[in-house]
Amino acid sequence: MYDHSKYKPFQPIAIKNRTWPDNVIERAPRWCSVDLRDGNQALIEPMSVVQKKAMFDLLVEVGFKEIEIGFPAASQPDFDFVRSLVTEDRIPDDVTVQVLTQARPELIQRTFESLKGVKKAILHVYNSTSTVQRQKVFKLDKAGILNIAVNGAKEVKRCAELAPETEWTFQYSPESFTGTESDYAVEVCNAVSAVWQPTPAKPIIFNLPSTVEMATPNIYADQIEMFCRNINNRDSIVVSLHTHNDRGCAVAAAELAVMAGAQRVEGTLLGNGERTGNMDIVVMAMNMYSQGIDPELDLRDMDKIVSVVKSCTAIDVHPRQPYSGDLVFTAFSGSHQDAIKKCLDMYTEGETWEIAYLPIDPRDLGRTYQDVIRVNSQSGKGGVAYVLASKFGFQLPRWLQIEFSRVVQKQAEDTGQEISPDAIWGLFKEHYLDDSHPVRLDSFSMQRANAAGRESFTAGINCFDDYLKVEGEGDGVLDAFVEALKKQTDVDFEIMEYGEHALGQGADAEAVTYIQLKDGNKRYTGVAISRDIVSSSLNALLRAASALLSKNREKRVA
Repeated sequence: MYDHSKYKPFQPIAIKNRTWPDNVIERAPRWCSVDLRDGNQALIEPMSVVQKKAMFDLLVEVGFKEIEIGFPAASQPDFDFVRSLVTEDRIPDDVTVQVLTQARPELIQRTFESLKGVKKAILHVYNSTSTVQRQKVFKLDKAGILNIAVNGAKEVKRCAELAPETEWTFQYSPESFTGTESDYAVEVCNAVSAVWQPTPAKPIIFNLPSTVEMATPNIYADQIEMFCRNINNRDSIVVSLHTHNDRGCAVAAAELAVMAGAQRVEGTLLGNGERTGNMDIVVMAMNMYSQGIDPELDLRDMDKIVSVVKSCTAIDVHPRQPYSGDLVFTAFSGSHQDAIKKCLDMYTEGETWEIAYLPIDPRDLGRTYQDVIRVNSQSGKGGVAYVLASKFGFQLPRWLQIEFSRVVQKQAEDTGQEISPDAIWGLFKEHYLDDSHPVRLDSFSMQRANAAGRESFTAGINCFDDYLKVEGEGDGVLDAFVEALKKQTDVDFEIMEYGEHALGQGADAEAVTYIQLKDGNKRYTGVAISRDIVSSSLNALLRAASALLSKNREKRVA
């Protein structure tokens, strides 16, 4: 039954003079990856030991200093993996591993056993405090739930005192924090704090999870600000977040909650997690990066991150996944492509990044500009021109962009497929660089005709398999050739457009010339490449003239 009336709206928090809407994120929070715990338990087939080690190594390489490595009391594989990291000395000195356990004495003891010999660790203990869990799962009142938390905190403290060789940090989560009354969440955490006795020099972590996302992100921010206002020993408390994505707002909720006073964020690379997933640390970190804030994580090799995560989780990354998807920096729309091309043409390395439709430079994540613009039937001249410029070095003049884009669009419409850069190049060669045209230059010579600087020109032309000798005079070689050709063929035309540029750098770089001729209302295009700019110009002219003369020849025959 599709009936919205069976749901009740989430009640907002009664908070006055909230401050978080006026705050601005100015630095990255402390990050903690939970890929090896939350991420792993969400998989149809949990990671193997080899996959877990590959994921752990990636997390270290990216720069995480806190990594939750498992729930060692929950299963033997998790226990063995934790032990392997410790006994094989795989944990860098600047990385603190975190392990999770329920607030049950026997599980806490087993958890400490898994960490024997570790240099430093975060012992993360939790129990659920929400109204629905109290009433329908545990069937306990508030005092009963608080007692579970306090007894768990006492057992954690006792076990830690038995292992003084390890530098311990204690973390407590009132699971389903967002479904817990704000004042009661504070009451439980204050009771835990009274057991652990934190100090500014040795703080504890209170992790406040949106275990199931139940409301809009602003309400979560209100809950966090309310907690920060009322918790005891605030200067000895690290407020941590753990948002899930049931409403698709996990990143937004975490960002607003950091504005509300949280100092630490738990999440996973690319958002893998139960149901709709955990908070995507890549997205939140790169959001900060795009605002000029150092995320304190190295995400420059995004393709490697995606590859390792996919290999370890067997979950594909959506092509539109922010920052990490294959198509997130790709434009198919003609107007978008045109705007991107124009902005990139004006961009100078080292300037502030202000490129239409591209919030960050794709190169920062190991992507290339060739990935930015791709061509299908929705694309326009800008996209086609960008591909030819970025991949093949051709800076098409605007008139030719318009003309050739129609050729590419027709091909895309006929095939119903995206047109690859190589296919675009193939179409360009077929339409403009084919040597089979019927009018070709065999030889030419030129010399200055008089003191005024006019040029005289003589050339031998193969014209429809007949040899023609053409002679003319003009203001420059091209003008002289045009006059000679018009005189010999008795066809009147004029050059409407002309452009040229080098296709590379250095003395041996080839030159390309673009010419458009006009005969009445008809226009004809010629493109030619040569190491000599004069030869390039003459051949481009002849290619355009070839089409023009062929059309006139057809008219005479008709």
